[in-house]
Amino acid sequence: MQNQAIQVNGLQKSYKKLHVLKGVDFEVEKGSVFALLGSNGAGKTTIVKILTTLLKQDSGTATVNDFDVAAKPDHVRQSISLTGQYAAVDEILTGRENLIMIARLRHLKDPRQVADDLLHRFGLTDAADRRVSTYSGGMRRRLDIAMSLVGKPQLIFLDEPTAGLDPEVRIEFWQIVRELADGGTTVFLTTQYLDEAEQLADRIAILHEGRIIASGTLADLKKMFPIAKVEYVEKQPTLEDIFLAIVGKKEKN
Repeated sequence: MQNQAIQVNGLQKSYKKLHVLKGVDFEVEKGSVFALLGSNGAGKTTIVKILTTLLKQDSGTATVNDFDVAAKPDHVRQSISLTGQYAAVDEILTGRENLIMIARLRHLKDPRQVADDLLHRFGLTDAADRRVSTYSGGMRRRLDIAMSLVGKPQLIFLDEPTAGLDPEVRIEFWQIVRELADGGTTVFLTTQYLDEAEQLADRIAILHEGRIIASGTLADLKKMFPIAKVEYVEKQPTLEDIFLAIVGKKEKN
């Protein structure tokens, strides 16, 4: 059994004349947190859409949980979950009803028990029977992630999941992601927040102008950065420093 949850080779995608992906290659290990970094418009969401079978690539191959995304989209969809930056919850329903609905759609036994377990796990038991329209932003995000975990998917895609959330909710969210990874779930995260990748990711890839221009652990990426300047205190580069240096270097070439 391979240890890769995702394998991407030579992925290309254009929208009319706009060449968004120009030959993207990367791998994601099972049970790891992988962060895909890039500026707005770099192609992060296009990659997520291809990997989650919402969009077909023009060329190249991608496998998710050992299934080819183009040849076996149904198998891929059954083994993954996707959470975007906007909570996909039904505001008219209660938290419990949202979870029961998803459990029924996934044909799980005892949907009510599945819902109760997730409400407890995400600290939503007290609000379970309130309409989601009364929830705060943080509660909606917790419910959204709970819904994406119905049926225990092997791989969860989080596309810009903390965009627009306040710092306290983001930190709470980071805790949830760590727990998922500790429990063996593979997490594929796209983000513009470099501190998020620094906090969470086992491996990081930087997407720039349609290509992966750097990838590795945070320590690997730090080695690509110029040696720390010794001023009053030796300052270690942040991921933001590294990102700007690597992207800037590519633009000059």
